[in-house]
Amino acid sequence: MSNKEILGYIRLEDKDIDANDIIQLENIGADGVFLADDSMPLDEERLIKLIKAVNEKSDMPLIVKRHYQRLEDVKKILYAGDTRVAMDVMSAADFRLMSEVSDRFGKEKIFAWIPSTQFLTNALASAVVENGAGACVIENQGIEPFNAYSLPLFPVCSHIQPETAASLLARENVCGIISSEFVSGQADPMALKYDLRHQGIQTNCFESSLPFGEFKLNSDGLIPVITQEYKTGKVLMLAYMNEEAFNETIRSGRMTYWSRSRQELWKKGDTSGHYQYVKSLDIDCDKDTLLAKVVQIGAACHTGNESCFYTNLVSKNYDTTNPMTIFDQVMETILHRRENPKEGSYTNYLFDKGIDKILKKVGEEATEIVIAAKNPDSDELKYEICDFLYHMMVLMAERDVSWKEITKELASRH
Repeated sequence: MSNKEILGYIRLEDKDIDANDIIQLENIGADGVFLADDSMPLDEERLIKLIKAVNEKSDMPLIVKRHYQRLEDVKKILYAGDTRVAMDVMSAADFRLMSEVSDRFGKEKIFAWIPSTQFLTNALASAVVENGAGACVIENQGIEPFNAYSLPLFPVCSHIQPETAASLLARENVCGIISSEFVSGQADPMALKYDLRHQGIQTNCFESSLPFGEFKLNSDGLIPVITQEYKTGKVLMLAYMNEEAFNETIRSGRMTYWSRSRQELWKKGDTSGHYQYVKSLDIDCDKDTLLAKVVQIGAACHTGNESCFYTNLVSKNYDTTNPMTIFDQVMETILHRRENPKEGSYTNYLFDKGIDKILKKVGEEATEIVIAAKNPDSDELKYEICDFLYHMMVLMAERDVSWKEITKELASRH
């Protein structure tokens, strides 16, 4: 049985939303976000940039609802990131577009949007299925109608109570629920998931593959935990857990330790706001040390340093270049230069000249690679490849293409 989805609901016209607002929902346990943009006139450029920013910084899937007019409108949203689209079904013209989109991208990418002013009927449900939508998002229509339809449904709930959520999700064709209360903080998606799990409803939440009783503890009944930032691998801190802290970490998805000095549970960030959201927990071969990979908000150290390990005792000179992160670092520099122009900067010169100049340089550098490859001196080839990669990254920045998008596409071709 597949997991039931718990989704946040954000209306872009209601408030100023940035990528971090959406990413925070992933941190606290939401499985995705229903992003509605009914603003008029539509700021498509802002919407695309927001989707790309979310996709660059997180793995949060989005369902994007707007007034789609053309296949091209839908294509831009689907190409911007990990997205699905919710389409109006108020007219035959909408069904024609829905059918066209479904044929092109597959019905799993298409949701039909049924507002509170338009009740779901057998005829409408049949039309939605026939025209290629994979599911329906239904706004505030109670729970009784959902028994009658076999297509997957995602009801929007104004108020989330565990009993109501369980009643909805117990129905086989209700695949998830959507609520703005996860965004406002009135409901905790991770807590709701565990409540639902205890009621026999399958949800995507943490569950340890080993019981705490199999861990080897020190004389105080504690196990040390090494915590590192999940993307960079940077070691942030060392702390300890007892069984209660471990169970609370699993339940909440937020790193919770046992404070040896205060002799109490210590949820990292409750005082400072610098929470650590769990990405993974691993145990070593002796089962006496945990490794936590986390999203770190703010500084990990109480001194304000990024890591508690900031005091060097001894070292020797060595190459600190990390081939796994250098592309991201160079791209970050290029993007910073685009946003903060500097007089005399060659990067800003390229941006100022525009796409034609950038394309011309990419072409020239590609040709230089071909010429250098015929030369027995590989050093020249190395330099030309670096020149090409730099200009290619300027092109990527100009057209808002990220390394995450490139690597994701490459990975899909294996």
